[in-house]
Amino acid sequence: GAARMSWDLAAPPFVVDLQVDATEIDGLGHANNAAYVSWLERCAWNHSVSLGLDLPEYQRLDRAMAIVRHEIDYLASAYLGQQLQVATWILESDHRFKMTRRFQIVRPADGVTLLRALTTFACIEMSSGKPKRMPVEFVEGYGVAVIESYPREI
Repeated sequence: GAARMSWDLAAPPFVVDLQVDATEIDGLGHANNAAYVSWLERCAWNHSVSLGLDLPEYQRLDRAMAIVRHEIDYLASAYLGQQLQVATWILESDHRFKMTRRFQIVRPADGVTLLRALTTFACIEMSSGKPKRMPVEFVEGYGVAVIESYPREI
């Protein structure tokens, strides 16, 4: 069986498994930094869907959580064909406009952490793109996933 992952936070993360694809490899022979950003987005979106907040629900509510800031530490490279695990936790939500996610990408083969990131999301009205308060569905849906205590630095 796979070795137990050593996640940074005690709270269990939401995890997406992926394999590094040839389209994600750059001229330096490793996964391009933009691929990591797409993996974070995939993980966050899959987590959102698992909480019942999918695209049809976003459209019904005319609301979305849009990324306004990424803080990323690239710690090690990923290579073609490697299996990775992308983990996310919702660290905090003001239950009005903003929410913060923490991410960690680990290579299970050797347990190395490849990336740590913090991403800030803001609630927007999809039809206008303007900031709007979170609907109750977001407050409750994302709220259940907020972890209690965490280190703030990445």
